[in-house]
Formats: sequence, C-alpha cells, structure tokens
Amino acid sequence: MCALNKAMTIAGLDVSGGAGIAADLKTFQALDIYGMAALTVIVSQNPHNAWDHEMFPIDISVIKKEIDTIILGIGIDAMKTGMLGSAELVQVVADTIDKYDLKNVVIDPVMVCKPMDTIMVPEAAAAIKELLVSRCSVITPNIIEAAYLADMESVTTLDEIKEAAARIQDLGAEYVVIKGGARMAEDEAIDVLYDGKEYTLMSAKKISPAYNHGAGCTYSAALTAGIANGLSVIDAAKMAKQFVSVALKESFYLNEYTGAVNHCAYKCESR
Repeated sequence: MCALNKAMTIAGLDVSGGAGIAADLKTFQALDIYGMAALTVIVSQNPHNAWDHEMFPIDISVIKKEIDTIILGIGIDAMKTGMLGSAELVQVVADTIDKYDLKNVVIDPVMVCKPMDTIMVPEAAAAIKELLVSRCSVITPNIIEAAYLADMESVTTLDEIKEAAARIQDLGAEYVVIKGGARMAEDEAIDVLYDGKEYTLMSAKKISPAYNHGAGCTYSAALTAGIANGLSVIDAAKMAKQFVSVALKESFYLNEYTGAVNHCAYKCESR
C-alpha cells in the first residue's frame, strides 16, 4: 500500500471547478499528493447575468475548525493559501503558522480575479503584505499582486519583475516567484524565482488560444505539491511551470464566458 504525502489548501471554492480549492485538489491528486481543504469562501457565477461572480464567506469559527481538523487530526507536509477574504482571516492563518510552527508554507496572494486587474479586498491585501509575506517559504504573486506588494506603479517587463521580486523578498519571504503569465508584454510567459541572491527564469511560449481560468491557483498548488514530495523550491517551481504549461496547452471550453486548464494533462503526458 502506498502512503501519499499530504498538503492543505486554505482557499475559496470556485463552484465552476476551474480555480480555488477545486483546482488545488485536482492538482494535488495529479501529483500524487493527498489533498485537504479548509474552505474560506464560496464563489458562484450567475449564468443569468454574464457570469457575474458572487461571494459567500464562511464564518471564521468554522474555518478554524476546518484547519484544526487537518493539522491536528491528520498532519501536513506542506500548505498553501488562496483567497483569504478578510484581514481577520489573514490573522488566523498567520496565527496558525506560528502556533504549529508550520514549514513549507506557500502563500498565493489572491488579490485580483480574472478579468479584473484591481485589488478585490484592500484590507485583506494589506494584511497579507504585513502578516504573511514574512511567514512564508514561497510567495507566488502575479504581476498585479507583485506591483501591490512591492509598492510599484506597475510590473510588466522582466526588469520590473526582478525589481519587484527583490522588494518582496526584502519583506521577509524566503523565495519569491512572480508569475508573469499572459499579462506580460513579452512573447513568452516568464516566471521569475528569486532567493535573495539569484534570479531563476522559467519561460514557456504563450499558448493561444488557451483558457487560463485557474492557472495561477494551479501553479501554486503544483509548487506546493512538489515541495510536499521533497523537491527543492527551485525544482518544485520548474515542475509547476511545466505542469501549468501542459494544462494550458490542453485547456478546454466550458461556456461562452470561461474555459478551464486541464489538470489531468500533465500526468497523461508523463506516462
């Protein structure tokens, strides 16, 4: 009998299945990780109103019980965060990391949601910057989130990504991975990892057409899975880049508003 390593995600549920804990758990499974989830918010999409997103937060007392179930009841080899919709919840996550001296903590600072490029919950974003950057092993912002964390007007070029990574690392993160993705001005989707000394560039040709809903969540989940399985942060980041590239290549249509990355594609390709 094979015992799987275990990972926890503290994130929201995208009921359409493309992002949040749905993406995280699919990614964990594809990478041979036993995944567990503490649900923070339910996000539904209104098919009668142009797929308008509606959020339904979970009570903080319930989230605390979810986290205790996972950490005290079972145990984890790594964890990640996703959508944390309030400063109070960010504080709970910070307290949890301290209380249990958690290692292998990946913070995906979900501050913006496609197709928006604005900060959704400013007080939560500020709390993530203050409380979680210094407590994480790796933080994985996209370029909009990186600009916020680095106090920069915008981050679009490779030089700007490097500058932002250095500024965020100065806030206390061990490793910073900035996800360039489709928003970058270059022809390639470039992710940059910074460890305080060296920059590691991970690039792949932009895939067009592609459905990229949930790609950011999927990347951070793959990175978390790699770390849980004993990979170094750099090797886990490279694997996660490959995982997302294949998932985007095999992405598919869901409806007139969205499509999804294919979380099964990487495992199928590696067989």
